[in-house]
Amino acid sequence: MYALKSILFIALLTTSGCGKSVKNGAYRHKNAGNEIVSAERFTLEKKKGWTEVKIINPWQGATNVNQIYYLVKRGSDLPEGLDSAAIIFVPLQKIICMSTTHVAMISALGEEKSIVGVSGTNFIYSPDLIKNVDNGLVVDVGYEANLNKELILKISPDLIMIYGIGSESAGYVGKIKELGTKVIINADYLETDPLSRAEWIKLFGALYCKENLADSLFKSEVNEYSKLKSFVDQNTRNKPKVLLGLPFKDTWYISPGNSFISKIISDAGGDYLWTDTESSVSMPFGIENVYLRGMKADFWLNIGSVSSRNEISNVDQRLDDLPSFINDNLFNNNKRITVTGGNDYWESGSLYPHLILKDIATILHPELFSDHELTYYRKIY
Repeated sequence: MYALKSILFIALLTTSGCGKSVKNGAYRHKNAGNEIVSAERFTLEKKKGWTEVKIINPWQGATNVNQIYYLVKRGSDLPEGLDSAAIIFVPLQKIICMSTTHVAMISALGEEKSIVGVSGTNFIYSPDLIKNVDNGLVVDVGYEANLNKELILKISPDLIMIYGIGSESAGYVGKIKELGTKVIINADYLETDPLSRAEWIKLFGALYCKENLADSLFKSEVNEYSKLKSFVDQNTRNKPKVLLGLPFKDTWYISPGNSFISKIISDAGGDYLWTDTESSVSMPFGIENVYLRGMKADFWLNIGSVSSRNEISNVDQRLDDLPSFINDNLFNNNKRITVTGGNDYWESGSLYPHLILKDIATILHPELFSDHELTYYRKIY
């Protein structure tokens, strides 16, 4: 059950967004009149009477694939010449989220009440949304072969937002569309830059007719992130080396140097061990290869789902010999979790990357933020 969700979770742990990176941390308008500053996987273009949304290459490995949608305000005249199958009436009143990573952005706009269904209620972190699940206001619609089509028809949402992890996504979208429901593929997790990912709040702003609020939230995040990055740049000399991840079935999936997490480590004053690599997908390595390079690491972060040193040892006893293990420099991004597996790092972290940045900068350079209590990370004992 939830096989595709499990695959995505592994992809998030390892790639955290791979592909063409934003050079030199430049957050600029790509061209005149474009509302999108740095995100590379979607565009918004206002027309007379509607807004055109384009999702660009919405799954790993996709090339020259564009998904086009037309956002039309409720009660307005229907524009001529548009594909009715691609029209979505806004503001949304009911949405089903197939990934809880979309929840934080909807909540930030004050529209959490519009979430009527999710895929995997156990993965929710938001306390308010968990209450709505308990009160029967949010239901679990399943996924893949376990998709509850009857329940979706009963809910009759304005939109189902999914994520794509491969070419099979197109077929999956088709199955949902057969229910007569509009679908958008969200590709935020493929963005290679932290602020590019956060900018997807603007898509939700357009869907809820709260563009000004979304723009304000994004600008605030850019300001917070940029201030932190500049402070770290100006006050650090050494760059501790960082290892990421944990083997999965004898294979260690490595985030390439052009990934979301690699960028944050660099901005936090760290030196990611694979910063010199580039790939559009995670890179599989044998444990031995990673072990040899890991001997150079000062810190070990994002260590799967482990909560203790013993769990690392149980994966492979050789990992006990890594300097980061010996020196107790082990930190995992699972401080804010629920008993059922909801992890706020994946939920709100996409919208607030400056909090991830501050956590990692605090771990690597504790002298800079002596009073900071880690938000998403915790030390592993």
